Amino acid sequence: MCRFLEVFKLNDQAIAVLVFGLTYLLLILKRERSLYFVWGASLLLVVMGIITINQAWQALNWNVLGLFFGTMILAELFVASGAPAYMATRMVNASGSAALSLLSIVVFSGLLSAVVENVATVFIVAPLALETARKVKASPVPVLISVAIAANMQGVATMIGDSPSILLATAANLTFMDFFWVNNRPGIFFAVQIGFIAAMFIVFRFLRNAKGFVSKMELPSVYSWTPTLFIGLLVVLLAGSSFVPGRPDFLPGLIAVAVGLVALLWNYSNDLFAMELTKLDWQTFFLLAGLFVLISSLTVTGVITEVANVMTVLAGDSLLTAFLLIVVVSVAVSALVDNIPYTIAMLPVAQLLAERMGVNPLLFMFAFVLSTSLGGNITPIGASANVVAVGMLRRQGHSVSFGEFMRIGVPTTLVAVSIGAAFLWLIWL
Repeated sequence: MCRFLEVFKLNDQAIAVLVFGLTYLLLILKRERSLYFVWGASLLLVVMGIITINQAWQALNWNVLGLFFGTMILAELFVASGAPAYMATRMVNASGSAALSLLSIVVFSGLLSAVVENVATVFIVAPLALETARKVKASPVPVLISVAIAANMQGVATMIGDSPSILLATAANLTFMDFFWVNNRPGIFFAVQIGFIAAMFIVFRFLRNAKGFVSKMELPSVYSWTPTLFIGLLVVLLAGSSFVPGRPDFLPGLIAVAVGLVALLWNYSNDLFAMELTKLDWQTFFLLAGLFVLISSLTVTGVITEVANVMTVLAGDSLLTAFLLIVVVSVAVSALVDNIPYTIAMLPVAQLLAERMGVNPLLFMFAFVLSTSLGGNITPIGASANVVAVGMLRRQGHSVSFGEFMRIGVPTTLVAVSIGAAFLWLIWL
């Protein structure tokens, strides 16, 4: 290997880019083996001396991992409690008409995704969506596609909704409340909401063919409201931590871990839900950890700085060009690849580019995360929630093509991103 590198005179930057690029390609082609690829690449970089063991250790973001761990436990208990299904059924029963019932399920998917991971949200809402579509004799395809799209949209609205929002909070040192109001201006939450509302008008056009009324559905049982209270407690504590003077960077992660462990002990002491820790989403947890190490090589070797240099040259002196470049590229890339590694790699670029152009970094960072999270809605492989929704439809005998998914995904994404980005530009420039 060393002789190969000597022959081609590859420097550390070139090696880091080559390893990262090949790993990314493997993640696209063989997603189910992503954990092996990421950690194998990280180990290779350490062995080759591109990054040291100490740099690899320092690259691990314990705040992000703590937030993910705590919310992972709470989401699992929340689903098992039956509370989400109960809430969704109440919304459907209150809506009356078939089309509004289907739309209420989609909206509920978005609301739930603000505090529960997107894939988990689809698993929770899908059974109700399929049953309602069957009752009103409507195709479940646009309904379930819209459920996934709504979940992906609202996931970035709050600090605990999805991985990119957790990454954003850590990179920009944002508190839970900063997603709503920061520096005396509206945060990314409101950019997501106005885009979401506009997108729901488009979604309703695909659902309005459902005729008639929905008969009242029997409310599912709620085995315990305590997991819901734990989630409420987490939100309150994270919001309260915003006011802690000199708040340590790791405090949000520590709070999430503490609440998650207390909820876990509560469940075991009461023996309510059969919850196997081994079946939690450890794959994503360790994938995040490995990506921090892998992408640290791009920072250590100066690749991130070089990418920022290229974008600075392309943008010239135009803030608008730089802003549009971030938005358009992010939407295009996230339509085809997983947004987690892309977010970890490019958030520092957006931050550095903003600092060089003399604007508040939150303008570019909010726009980047908004575009990256929503861009995954364009194709059925752009987000994990989309893959799950399409898989569920396949098991119901409905094969969803790229074109059929994009018929809903493209207009909703373009409208939501355009309106949300325009809002950020007007508020944060």
